[in-house]
Amino acid sequence: MNTRSIRNWILNCTLTFSTALAAAGAETGTTNGIPGWLSEPLALTDAINVALEQNAAILKRQQDVEAAHGIIVQTRAIVMPKLQSGGKYEYTDAIEPSPLGFPFQQEQNWNANIRLVQSIYEGGRVSSALRASKLTREQSMAQYQAAVADTLLEVRRAYYDTLLAEQQIKVRTASIELLQKELEDTTRRYDAGTVPRFNVLRAEVELANAKPRLSRARNAWRISKNTLANLLGYNLPAGIWEDIPLQLTDKLEVVPYSVELPAAITQALERRPELTALRASEGLAKEDIINAKSGYKPSIQIYGGYGWRNTAFSDDLGNDIEGWAAGAEMKWSFFDGGSSRGKVMEARAREKKAGLELEDASRRIELEVRTAYSTFIEAKEVLVSTEKVVEQADEALRLAKSRYDAGTGTQLDVLDAETSLTEARTIKNEALHAYLVARASMERAIGEDVATR
Repeated sequence: MNTRSIRNWILNCTLTFSTALAAAGAETGTTNGIPGWLSEPLALTDAINVALEQNAAILKRQQDVEAAHGIIVQTRAIVMPKLQSGGKYEYTDAIEPSPLGFPFQQEQNWNANIRLVQSIYEGGRVSSALRASKLTREQSMAQYQAAVADTLLEVRRAYYDTLLAEQQIKVRTASIELLQKELEDTTRRYDAGTVPRFNVLRAEVELANAKPRLSRARNAWRISKNTLANLLGYNLPAGIWEDIPLQLTDKLEVVPYSVELPAAITQALERRPELTALRASEGLAKEDIINAKSGYKPSIQIYGGYGWRNTAFSDDLGNDIEGWAAGAEMKWSFFDGGSSRGKVMEARAREKKAGLELEDASRRIELEVRTAYSTFIEAKEVLVSTEKVVEQADEALRLAKSRYDAGTGTQLDVLDAETSLTEARTIKNEALHAYLVARASMERAIGEDVATR
């Protein structure tokens, strides 16, 4: 094989391999090793929907709901009829002689039966089981809703944190650009002999001090994106290092929102899933008392079925007797050593504890609402106070530069104005972020449904 043939063979192999990689990337929805779902624009509503499908905490709570369904089935089992079957085979050589000349017992005996058993009275446990199954379902769903609400609040916070970090990068970048221009202008003035070397050094120091702030903003952006991706249940490819290519489409914008504290407290006490779960727990504790007291009462069951057995008057195991059977059975334990009494004492204590937990949770939720309301009011007030600050700071910088160019101002005035503008932009972004987070926390505190937002 000559050199040209070898070169053509290598080229063909390379093209074939590249085509295979491109096809694989098209099938898996990847671009340069990045999954399509990670590089697509992501709105807050999309993030919430993804979290509902993929977040680990929500998925685990879904399994808790499935487990609770199993408990419901077990609880209701006492109400349902039972289809039972049984059988027995026995061999014995201890046969006593019969004075009548025929045996009363054979060496080998067997029997089999199948019957349907239905409980008709269990000391109140039958009706209690139906109520308990309903309460268990309400409790599991309320706990799931609470977990969903907590997770979606975390998603909204992480989304807003990422938006804030992204805006702070823009602010810090703009600040460095201003300081860089100031340094270049001061250097030209120094070269022209109109300003001292001290002015150049001051501009260099200000520029150097601004760069670490940009690095910290970029770090906050990377961390916030990692946090958001984790909450969304994304499995990041190993090829992605520190910078996740999340593209958020929403902005730090104010959406008018108003709430009155008395109505908010009332709504929270009615709609918070945590209280719904605790009310169900209190109801279940009451049902436990009924179940414990059932130990003082009789248990009555009826049954019907069909049975087979070998005859006692023949040693032929194939000579059997079969037929229908029906009856009723009652059990009543008049003394169980104090077991029922102890169960009643335990159940009553747990019922009282459940009531105290409900009262305590109600107070804590009211405090949570009041705290969230106060924080929201503060965020609104701070946001209002920052609305005109950026415009004023920008105008102040323009005036400082004009005075400096005219010779009536100093370099310190310009640097102070640039610092003030950067600070004003930073504070405004933080105020927008605080407002959005405060609103999300307020909606969570009063039990508003945020899953569809």
